[in-house]
Amino acid sequence: MGSIALKIDVDTLRGTLEGVPRLHNLLEQLDLKATFLFSLGPDHTGWALKRIFRPGFLKKVSRTSVVEHYGLKTLSYGVLLPAPDIGIKARATLQSIQQAGFEVGIHTWDHIVWHDQVRHQSAKWTIEQMQQSFERFTDIFGASPTTHGAAGWQMNQFALEQLDRWQMPYASDGRAALNLVPYRYQLQHGPSKHIQYPTTLPTFDELLGVNGMDGDAAVNHILSLTANNPNDQVFTLHAELEGQKLLPYFSKLLIGWLHQNHQCVDMRSLHQSWIATGQTRHLITLPLAFDSIPNRSGELVIMNP
Repeated sequence: MGSIALKIDVDTLRGTLEGVPRLHNLLEQLDLKATFLFSLGPDHTGWALKRIFRPGFLKKVSRTSVVEHYGLKTLSYGVLLPAPDIGIKARATLQSIQQAGFEVGIHTWDHIVWHDQVRHQSAKWTIEQMQQSFERFTDIFGASPTTHGAAGWQMNQFALEQLDRWQMPYASDGRAALNLVPYRYQLQHGPSKHIQYPTTLPTFDELLGVNGMDGDAAVNHILSLTANNPNDQVFTLHAELEGQKLLPYFSKLLIGWLHQNHQCVDMRSLHQSWIATGQTRHLITLPLAFDSIPNRSGELVIMNP
């Protein structure tokens, strides 16, 4: 059966300090690897309350119990409480993940700022945001990052060009339909040098509460998509959700995939497998495109061949 790459987005200080160690322990118990993508600057989660008027946002909040998963303290950061600096306060936790042999990469500098603004920002703004995360990453981990996964699946042309300047070989910045088809982006000076491996499976927060779906039903739905399916997939989870309240369901999902004879791998291993088989020699090249997907508010980067 195919590989399922596990991509862990870490958005908040709480997710870093509490969710990341729990996911670390679970993955070690099952002898599995995953890619941890870290938010490295200020935690302005409270600013997300501005999205209250965005179509679909309130519906998602009511389905996924945002207060329960994120906590009132985290939802106050940047509003009632100062925004803590994740990279400073959680430095030891971040380093422990690298020391345990997990792949680490950049999610963003400031999750809320990137998610809500990057699509329409300038090259100067974009590069300044990205350089802050790059410099913080190298300071914490002592090496340059090799992969990137955009906050909220939000990017712009300047950000994609910056990934090439950083000489990243691969990234996972967008979404796509079931069954992985890697691709390159059409940039100003030709196809991107880096390869994109988009998220192909629905996330837990896109399933919970839909038609009354609970955690077990969400697990069963995802497993139904991968049963007898030999194709590679990318699954995105969040330290704030699957690393906390949803950890038992994520554990069931992992065990289900192992019973289906899938390999659960990190993004690095997925990329290396495509390189080794020569499948990256003639990839399609696509323009940057945005669209909506079921049960997630707003538009995001989507593979649109």
